[in-house]
Amino acid sequence: LNVRAQEHLPQLQPPLGEILPTFWEQHGTTVMVSVPVAMLLLVLAIWLLLRPKPIAPVPLEVQARTALEELSKQPEDGAVISRVSQIMRRYVQAVFDLPAGEPTTTEFCRLIASHEKIGPELAAALAGFLRDCDERKFAHTNASTPLDAAARALELVAQGEARRAQLRQKETVHPARTAVASA
Repeated sequence: LNVRAQEHLPQLQPPLGEILPTFWEQHGTTVMVSVPVAMLLLVLAIWLLLRPKPIAPVPLEVQARTALEELSKQPEDGAVISRVSQIMRRYVQAVFDLPAGEPTTTEFCRLIASHEKIGPELAAALAGFLRDCDERKFAHTNASTPLDAAARALELVAQGEARRAQLRQKETVHPARTAVASA
């Protein structure tokens, strides 16, 4: 029987060569590492392209003028006068490096009068303006003439900017003197 079974068996082909490794066997590790890295880079690129662009800071004097011009269009009442005086206080505190806080008008006037950067002329004008604002806000009498607070505040901002320009000019003319004085 064995001989007969062998006669009916087909002739076998010669053995094939070694089976080559598949794509995944050859490059699996590279693919597994590079796909997450590529995804991360894609997400990073999308984030960089879609993130909000940084907004250039608006100078303090421009912020103050814009707010005051807006208020000048409104009818002058206690709330508008209060906002105008707040804008002026914040502007003066910020541009002349005054300490932060909410001092009363009297304290604020004392502070600006003794501050050499502001100067006596501007300090007197600011103090008079703030006192007039307080008088209109807190006095329960109807004034016959409007204070025109927003327009006066815009003039004070212009004076403040002129004072700052003087200070910058002095600093560029006498840099050694300001360095010695600050030391």
